[in-house]
Amino acid sequence: MTKILAAGDRFIRSSLFRASLEHALGDRPAEIVELEFAWPDEPFGRVGEVDEASGDEDQLIAALEGATAIVTQLAPMTERVIAASPELRLIAVSRGGPTNINLDAARRHGVAVANVPGRNGIATAEMTIGLALALLRRIPLSHASLLDRQWRGDLYRHDAVGAEVSGAVIGLLGAGAVGAHVAKVFRAMGAEVLVFDPYLPAGALEGVVQRVDSIDELFARSDLLSVHARLSDETRHVVNAERLRLMRPGSRLVNAARGGLVDYDAVAEAISRGHLAGAAFDVFPEEPVDFTHPIFTLADQGKDIVLTPHIAGASLQTAERAADGVAEEVRRLLDGEPLRNPLVDLSAAPA
Repeated sequence: MTKILAAGDRFIRSSLFRASLEHALGDRPAEIVELEFAWPDEPFGRVGEVDEASGDEDQLIAALEGATAIVTQLAPMTERVIAASPELRLIAVSRGGPTNINLDAARRHGVAVANVPGRNGIATAEMTIGLALALLRRIPLSHASLLDRQWRGDLYRHDAVGAEVSGAVIGLLGAGAVGAHVAKVFRAMGAEVLVFDPYLPAGALEGVVQRVDSIDELFARSDLLSVHARLSDETRHVVNAERLRLMRPGSRLVNAARGGLVDYDAVAEAISRGHLAGAAFDVFPEEPVDFTHPIFTLADQGKDIVLTPHIAGASLQTAERAADGVAEEVRRLLDGEPLRNPLVDLSAAPA
């Protein structure tokens, strides 16, 4: 009987992996073994040579004994773990960025690897829109005032009211799966949506967005700028002091992509001097965050700053899509079909 390890955590539970596997495999006999790690109640980190992992190598090796496949989000699939699991044929990781998988080791040992790209695209897009609306309409500030037992009628003053999406110029730095969804929603709400994305195919989002020729133009024309780029050496601190100075006085910034894309010191300075009206962040340069950073000081002072703890991609549907995605990869492996999203192709791996 085929043994499959469902190595879950407290977001994508092992029981959810099991349910998806049972649905995907139908009547096929399989022994599904469950293992569950403590993330997010305990932070993930580096295990061996892999990053963003949760769990212990020895515990994982023991659970993988005799297993043909593992479905997981954060299990530390290191060289040591893979080498100690000679019957393993597939690692199905339920995330887009498999930093917890040693892909080179999997390739050397002839183990296929598949992932679930785009699993949290809708959730992240919706969170981005929520952050933007909260920032534009000053919702957190208004909420906090009522909790402080204050009735802030002054928030109806002309110099204190928020702004609408309708009629605003919203700039998107990147228009992949997340940015494209954000663009469609903001356009439907009546915004003029600008996009800078050199990788966006010709004709994509036609009738929805206006493409601009440079990043600087995007910053200069946007009332609100939302970041949706991938983090790389080229894009690190793509939002910096120089570009923030190009933005219109009173403009706003949203980042639910990656903390490294933004120079947070520069944003704090721009808000302090009144050039930016505010910012909303779900991601940070360090996570867990440095609470001494000026961004938190400014938020404590009542500036329009909306902060959430990197939860944009976290939804019930994200967990379900992720579990279903890896279960489908296991089914494909066992039925001899090509994997849907291969990172390491078993057919190309050495025997």
